[in-house]
Amino acid sequence: MKNRIAIKLIALVLPVMLVQARTAHAAEIKVLCSTALKTVMQELVPQFERATGHKVVVEYGVSAGMQRRVEAGEPFDAIFLTVKQLDALVQGGKIAPGTRTPIARSGMGIAIHAGAARPDISTVDALKRTLLAAKSIAYAKEGAAGVYLIALAKRLGIVEQLKLKGMDSGDAVAEAVASGGAEFGILPVSEILPVKGAALLGEFPKDVQEYAISVGGVSAAAKQASAARELIKFLTAPAAVPVIKKKGMEPEKAR
Repeated sequence: MKNRIAIKLIALVLPVMLVQARTAHAAEIKVLCSTALKTVMQELVPQFERATGHKVVVEYGVSAGMQRRVEAGEPFDAIFLTVKQLDALVQGGKIAPGTRTPIARSGMGIAIHAGAARPDISTVDALKRTLLAAKSIAYAKEGAAGVYLIALAKRLGIVEQLKLKGMDSGDAVAEAVASGGAEFGILPVSEILPVKGAALLGEFPKDVQEYAISVGGVSAAAKQASAARELIKFLTAPAAVPVIKKKGMEPEKAR
């Protein structure tokens, strides 16, 4: 009789003890992340939280702005930026040695209002004609796609002829296209696909295509360094690949 009671007590108490033990080891991870990886993070972070018990607090924004915040001393545990900005933080000693990790990449694309006419951008010549004919082209001034657009327009010799609308973020670009405030929006494909009211006209021709490559790292001063490393490992595991592809990105390998 006593043995049965003891077994029942153990059965009741053990799950509580396991939950308490898990909670005791759970961490709150502060993450800074560029908007290019936003949709991937929005799906994978909840999975990571369920699997580990950790809580992840993510702030999204333009990579250049995130870089400035870190250089100004803002604390964080993990960060995901485009290559140029992340590597600048590595050089500045803000990223823990050995934690720089390629995550995913997204090609540059053109967003249009859902249901709008779909002009040809299949070749460089067709792209040039379409851009010149556009009534307005929105781009994020400090975003990877915005920097790419300006460089490409200069290369094609048409930058002075384009009707450009510089904006502060990729979200603002997407909203302008969805609301009809801009005919085109230049963004990584991963930032176009989830936007209600907008559609992907297409990616830039291969001859001139470039990629927004998202790279992760752990802060050199991270309070939750171990948990931050777990997050990066989770995002680069084989199980994450289908989500990355579904969001308009490709897994990025170390180069």
